[in-house]
Amino acid sequence: MVRLRRVLGGMAAALTVAAMGTVMQTTPAAAADPGPQQVVGGTRASDGEFPFMVRLSMGCGGALYSPTLVLTAAHCVNRTGATSSITATLGVTDLQSSSAITRRSNYVYRAPGYNGSGKDWALIRLSSPVTGLATLPIATNSTYDTGTFTIAGWGAAREGGAQQRYLLKATVPFVSDTTCNSASNYGGDVIAAEEICAGYAAGGTDTCQGDSGGPMFRRDAANAWIQVGIVSWGEGCARPNKPGVYTQVSYFSSAIASAAASLGG
Repeated sequence: MVRLRRVLGGMAAALTVAAMGTVMQTTPAAAADPGPQQVVGGTRASDGEFPFMVRLSMGCGGALYSPTLVLTAAHCVNRTGATSSITATLGVTDLQSSSAITRRSNYVYRAPGYNGSGKDWALIRLSSPVTGLATLPIATNSTYDTGTFTIAGWGAAREGGAQQRYLLKATVPFVSDTTCNSASNYGGDVIAAEEICAGYAAGGTDTCQGDSGGPMFRRDAANAWIQVGIVSWGEGCARPNKPGVYTQVSYFSSAIASAAASLGG
């Protein structure tokens, strides 16, 4: 079954209170049946290694786009409009750390036309700026849309598992649109222009439930981190021939920048 990589409702709240953290991923067509996901086959991230990582209280991840904006997945939020119901946790790998920075949301912008398939991006505006943490620039063209990528999140470490307290990380290779849409993979379900696939043919490493909305990123020509994907969906977690599917940030970069400007970010 293809599932969005989000932890929903009471389950997410309970896990956040009890464990304070897991990042997971989900699949496309099942927007009506999203499930949580985390980094499978990963190792624990070091403190300060990815300062732009954000944990969201609805059971998703995100990346700090600017001091006041978090870039995440559209399927993690309900609609565009004012909201104070989301809490963002930043600045730590351990979600129970006393050093954690928290901010409430005050507005959500969901990609126009999002209907559960493609266009899976959103911005969350924070109630006040976050200072002292690096932001994560987004790719504005396809230059960095191949190679080896880094994924990170507090989602489940195995399919059907619980969300995590500590941030996990892993690396995954690019998978071509042709391979990802082949009969042995997703059989044409991937929107080639809007989505990018990454993972191993043998499986074993992937984002999972609870990782939805988190970034997929790599080094640019200046050896700085740049975001190329947003955790969107996949069939199960880390299954053979079922790579993770990510929103292709470069395709939406102009729309994201325009929306960010309209939000004052």
